This record gives sequence, C-alpha cells and structure tokens, in this order.
Amino acid sequence: MKKSVAISVVFSVVLLSGCGGESEAPAVRENPFFVEWTTPFGVPPFGDIQNEDFLPAFESAIAEERAEVEAIAANPDPPTFDNTLGALDATGALMSKVNGVFYTLVGAETNDDIQAIAKEVAPKTSNLRDDILMNPQLFARVKAVHEQRDELDLDAEQRHLLQETYLDFVSGGAELSAEDQARMREINTRLSTLGLTFGDNVLAETNRFQLFIEDEEDLAGLPPDVVEGAAIAAQKAGQEGKWLFTTHRPSIYPFLQNAENRELREQLFTAYITRGDHGDEYDNKAILSEILTLRAERAKLLGYPTHADFILERRMAKTPEAVYELLDDLWYPSLGVAREEAATLQAAIEEDGFDFKLEPWDWRYYAEKVRRARYDVDEQEIRPYFMIDNVIDGAFYVANRLYGIEFTERFDIPTYNPEVRTFEVTDADGSHLGVFMTDYYPRPGKRGGAWSRRIRGQWVEDGQQVRPIVLNVGNFSRPVGDAPALISLEEVHTLFHELGHGLQALLSDVRYRGSAGVTRDFVELPSQIMENWLLEPEVLAVYAKHCETGDVIPVELVAKIRAAEKFNQGFTSVEYLAACYLDMDWHTLEDPAGVDVTEFEKASMDKIGLIPEIVVRYRSPYFSHITGGYSAGYYSYIWSEVLDADAFQAFKETSLFDQETALAFRTNILETGGSEDPEELYLRFRGQPPSVEPLLQRKGFK
Repeated sequence: MKKSVAISVVFSVVLLSGCGGESEAPAVRENPFFVEWTTPFGVPPFGDIQNEDFLPAFESAIAEERAEVEAIAANPDPPTFDNTLGALDATGALMSKVNGVFYTLVGAETNDDIQAIAKEVAPKTSNLRDDILMNPQLFARVKAVHEQRDELDLDAEQRHLLQETYLDFVSGGAELSAEDQARMREINTRLSTLGLTFGDNVLAETNRFQLFIEDEEDLAGLPPDVVEGAAIAAQKAGQEGKWLFTTHRPSIYPFLQNAENRELREQLFTAYITRGDHGDEYDNKAILSEILTLRAERAKLLGYPTHADFILERRMAKTPEAVYELLDDLWYPSLGVAREEAATLQAAIEEDGFDFKLEPWDWRYYAEKVRRARYDVDEQEIRPYFMIDNVIDGAFYVANRLYGIEFTERFDIPTYNPEVRTFEVTDADGSHLGVFMTDYYPRPGKRGGAWSRRIRGQWVEDGQQVRPIVLNVGNFSRPVGDAPALISLEEVHTLFHELGHGLQALLSDVRYRGSAGVTRDFVELPSQIMENWLLEPEVLAVYAKHCETGDVIPVELVAKIRAAEKFNQGFTSVEYLAACYLDMDWHTLEDPAGVDVTEFEKASMDKIGLIPEIVVRYRSPYFSHITGGYSAGYYSYIWSEVLDADAFQAFKETSLFDQETALAFRTNILETGGSEDPEELYLRFRGQPPSVEPLLQRKGFK
C-alpha cells in the first residue's frame, strides 16, 4: 500500500514527452474505487490504491447510498419485501467496496494518514447510518411489511432478515421523538471517533515501550531463538549489540515464561498492564469513561435500564442475569483451582530457595517450571514441531477432511503487504468458494491480537453467487534469521481458531448481504470447535514435524502435552472470566458518569474475589474488545465454548471426521450465517440443547 497524504484531490499528473520534446496535457489518474476491478476474483488492487483515494471514495459512497435509500423511501408502490427489504439490502455497494479495503488497513497496516482519515470518515458514516434508520418514510415501509409478516409467503431467511432489519430501525432510534433522535445522533457521532482514538492509543502504547538489555547475564533462561530474535529487533531499532523486548505478545510472553531476572520480568509485565494508564496523551481512562457514559445515555433513550440490557436483548443470552449466571457457574470452580495453582507455584519459589511472595509477573515463569517438572513438557521442546507453514497445512487438512474443500496458494493476487499469502478455496466439486488471505506476523502498523474479517462478503446478486474474500490476521512469532517461523502451542490454537472464523465466511451460502452477520455469542462456535482437532494423532501426523529432522512429533511427547492440558486451567479461566465480569459490570452501570475508572475496576475485581497473583486479562485502559464490537459481549467466548464442547461431542459420539456430522455442521452452522435464529440452528444440528458438562470436564473442573 502506497503511503501519501490524505487529500481530496483524486488525480495525479503524468508528463509525457513526445518525439519533439513537447509535453502532452496532464493525464488524469482515475480513482481505483470508481472502476471495475479486473484482478483475479475481483480482489482489491491494493498496489494501485493510495491514501488520497479514500476520502473521495467515501464521499461518493455516502452520496450514492443516500440516494439509493431515498429512492426506496419515496417509492409510490405499496411496500413489499422485495421493493423495501430486498432493495434496502442491495444498497451501499460502493460503500462495501471502500470499507472492505479501508478497514482492513486500519487494523493491519495503519499509519498516521490512515488514522486521520478514519477519524474524519467515522462521523460521516455514522450520520449516514442515522439518516437511514431515522428516515420516517423508510421506517414506515419496513414497519408495514413487518406488520403483515405472518400473511406473507416468506422463507426462513427472509423472515429473519425482516425481523432483524425492523429491530435495527427500532434500536437505531426510528421510534424516538425528534428531540431524542437529535441527541442520539450526537451520541453516535461522538462514539464513532472515541472508539478509534482508544484503539490508536493502545497501539501507540504497545509500540512505544522498549526494554533494551545490555548485560548478557540478564538473558539467563531465555531460549536461543528468543535471544536471537531480540538481538535482531535491537539492531533494527538502531541498538546493535543489545537485546530488545516489547509488550507485543510474541516478545513479552516468552520473556515472562523463561527469563530468570525477576526485576526485568516485573518491569516488562508492568509496562504491559499499564498501557493507556499513564496520565499522558495516550491515557484512555477519560475516553473509556465517556464511551460508557454515552452508551448508558443512549440505552435510556431507547427505553433500556443499561447498555447491557440493550445489547443482550438480541443475543442468545438475552439478559445480563443469564450472562452472570453462566459466569458464576464457572467462576467459583475456576477460582478454587487457581488458588491451588498459586499454592503450588509458591511452593516452587520456596524450593528455589527464595522467600518472596508469588506476584503476577512470576506466574508464567513458575508455571512453566512446574509444568516441566511435573509433566516433563518444555515449550522449547514442543516448538520445533510447529513450523507455521506446516501448521497452516494442518489446519487446511482438517477443513478438507471435514468439508472436502481445497486451498491452493496463488501468487497472482494483489495484497497490501508482501507478508500476506493468498489462497483460492474450492469446494469438493472444484467450484470456487472464495479467496483466503493470511497475515500472521506483528508489525508496528498492526493492532495486537488475532482476527478474521471479510474484505468482501458473500451474497447472491442477479441470480449469481458473489463469493467472499476473507482475511485472517495474527501476531505470531516471526522467523529468526534463516530459520523457519516456529510458533507456540498457544499460537497453534489461535491459528486453528481463526481458520474456523474463516471457514464460516468461506462456506457462507445466503442470498442477502444482511444475512451474513452472526450474533456475537454464536459467532465463536465455528472458531472454537476447530481447536478440538489440532492435537488429534491423525492431524498431528500431517503438520507436527520437526523443523530439522522432519520427524513427526513423538507419541510420548503428545501424551505429555495431553496430560498437561488441564494444568494452569485455573489461571487461564480466572484471567479470562475476570475480564468478562469487568465488561458486564461496566455495562450494567445505569450512570457511569464521573466513576473513577481505576477505583471501579478494583471494586469489580474485589467483588468476585480475584486473587492478587492474577491480573484481569484486559485492564480497562486497554480493553479494546469492549470499546469495539464486544461491549457487554466478552462473555461470548465462554458462551460459545459451552456450545463448541457440546458440539464436538457429536463427533466423539461418531468419529473424528464423520461425514454426516460434518455435513450437518456445515449446512446448519457454517453456511447459514445469520439467516436464522441461532438457537434453532444449533438444535437442528445437535438435536438437543447444549450442555455445560462437556466444558467442565474439558477444563478439569469435574
């Protein structure tokens, strides 16, 4: 992606010399968003797109979509599903085209210009959405179709789209007074930029902390590849002869697990958990407070006591009480196990001849020591079997065995960064399913974590399938020197997990664009169930091969990994569940205005009895999930984990790659997207409601 200053000019001048040396007239450069893309499968021509193209494209997209919507609202014909709901679903083609490219870059390849454009565009697109949802003529048409829904000959997808669209209008303020609508517009506009600023600050904080080590003795305990990687990082930072560690996960986690220097562990850990909490230009506490306050006010405008009530009404959970009930069912067993683990780690400290109390920056270090001693499992012994290219092949193998699909790497498809790999995905009959892209290494312009997004979705247009372009992003361990990239077992889980999201997008088979969205607490089922296959012997034989010898991971080592699976589950569950409680506690506040962020967070954690040796997975100033799409929704992972543990039982009851079960999962879960009620879809697949028992057994709590 070419970097240039964001301006509204859409052309560039090219001077061409003729034979006589005279210059021809300036040639107009056409904005790539205004022409048809002739690339393979219509993938965005990333190399042709400049930052200066985005603002004009967004302006045109907003005008185009507004005109399309106004035409539907002004239609003199009586409202029908096709001329209202179907027509509305088909609007915004240019907007989808621009959004697909731009927000890919916002997450994975951002810079100052991109961030500035995002802040300029966000209020404009927010206003467009408000204009649509608060259009009285348009809502009258939608409402008229909704009121006669029982008399209409609609299929399941059409009924669901009608219901969800109607609810979108209601929750978007269509039934509010003019005064309340005006206030809701102000709230939405402000929220559109606050979330971006919060995320930009987290990225800036993650990038700016650097721990340079000068004394080689301070590297004691660190594996050779970690040391070499830190030396290369320091060299790139202009500090040759030193070693650089940062708060990016591939850097901090190996350090916390292996570094013997306790003072440096504390320094790096503290830098990680205080991101956005330094009282400077990147401090996020005031931003978070304003986000929470505005959300609470908006919920009240719409007739809900809290933001959580507003959000959850359209989720599987339905109510805050149901979420808290699930969290409580898991919290107390998890906390009991975590206390036992803490005692074990404290004993390990004393066995080492120390008398200090276990602290959060000690946990991963001593957990790794105990794991090695108890199960004879060493992360560095495992890692050579997980070359990232092989792991990708293993994940593709599972998808192939389950659904018959093939991934073929292509080298003629444009990408936004040379590190991005592209694959054409075909079905068992050879038909094209979509394009799959991977971007797996950390960069300064990429936000943390891992995610899957649709650069282009799937729908049917004029009777023809529009197939998706899907991107999976990670921040996995980079290759060191000439060696292949070796990733941790946790990163293997993440790669399989994100492919599950990708499969739902690639296998989508709906007619309407609006049917693609999956409710937040159902969307993690396809991703989390994929993790169940990664340690199966048949799958390991495909991808878990030693980077030097090519030998498949020994059965004895796999047995040790399996034996150690339940180890440290108390810590993992408590760290995660604490963040779920924090999210829910924030969003069940009726009036968050003026609440001290630090004090509230402490009170929230004290209320559930979080032990001091564990810090909540995401502290409020860098809890990006809840300032984005997971507000009152971070519980979704554990909600879906109940589903995935129960769903995998269906395979355990038959066979690992049972084709009848796989087909049922594909047709009822993956292909359907958000075209029907998720509870009905799950019942259709499983034949019974989900049980929490398989999850409790998996975690060793029963």
